[in-house]
Amino acid sequence: MQEGKDYYITPDGLLTFTAHYLLQRGYCCGNGCINCPYQYENVPEPKRSLLQQKRNDHGNNPPGKR
Repeated sequence: MQEGKDYYITPDGLLTFTAHYLLQRGYCCGNGCINCPYQYENVPEPKRSLLQQKRNDHGNNPPGKR
C-alpha cells in the first residue's frame, strides 16, 4: 500500500482508505468508510442515510478531495 494513493492519515492520526483503494477492493464493506465509492450500498439504515446526507451537505466530495 502506498500513502497518498491507497490511504492517508487524518490530523487525528486515523488511517483512512482512499476511494482508489476501495474501488480496487471491489465492494462496499458496510462499515461506512468516508471515501466509499459505492454509495454505502451495504451500510444498514439509518446509518446509510445519515452518511449520504453528510456527503451531500459537503458537495459530494470526501475529505482530502475538495
